[in-house]
Amino acid sequence: MRAGGLGELLDLAVDLCHAAGRVVEEGAGRARVAVDTKSTRTDMVTEVDRASERLVVERLRVERPHDAILGEEGTASAGVSGVQWFIDPIDGTTNFLYGFPSYAVSVAAEVDGVPTVGVVYDPVHHETFTALRGSGAFLDGERLSVGGGAADLATALVGTGFSYDAANRRQQAEELAYVLPAVRDIRRAGSAASDMCWTAAGRLDCYFERGVQPWDVAAGIVIATEAGLLVDRLEDGTIVTAPPQLFEPLCELLNRARSRARGE
Repeated sequence: MRAGGLGELLDLAVDLCHAAGRVVEEGAGRARVAVDTKSTRTDMVTEVDRASERLVVERLRVERPHDAILGEEGTASAGVSGVQWFIDPIDGTTNFLYGFPSYAVSVAAEVDGVPTVGVVYDPVHHETFTALRGSGAFLDGERLSVGGGAADLATALVGTGFSYDAANRRQQAEELAYVLPAVRDIRRAGSAASDMCWTAAGRLDCYFERGVQPWDVAAGIVIATEAGLLVDRLEDGTIVTAPPQLFEPLCELLNRARSRARGE
């Protein structure tokens, strides 16, 4: 795909995020007419999640009919163009339901399997994070570039998240008990997309989480990478986002924490 074509994908992703964000903003604070659960009784979905995803999917099917689409709320359609879209209509649904101000709309595109476009829109703070592979990452038009920050883990502010499954959360808590004394502090805001963007913006030094889905982090991966962060997954699926000087130490710490929690 030509560079101009990639720019068009980015423009479309921004458009879609803002349009879906308006749906989310309009739904915030209203009494919910439908709140269902998915993987567990704590994994919730609302009619606003579904309306937000529906808007994005309908637009994509009109404007990019040959692309593949994967959305959190059940959309899964194949394509033949080599482009696949990942949609999280509200990343942080529990926060949205409670009025806790940390949730976002996330739209990303892979081209021939390569993460290429990432857009995350925060409708609470009206912030738009964008990135195009090879062209940098931006917050409301201002370039993001990782620099400075913590020199070592002991002074690093680290973001994370927890599983909806109670047994998995128990193990994560045991691992966290090992991680917490080794870092400055831990933050848990409840939106993986926001956490990755906040790390790119320097609001967190690092971020890790196990059990995230492709739509949770597809946009964040592009934004974090283009800001100069390293992003990878450990053997257990934990995604790790950190600046170069902290990446290996954090991976080693997490591996030790996991082994300790398992009694190895």
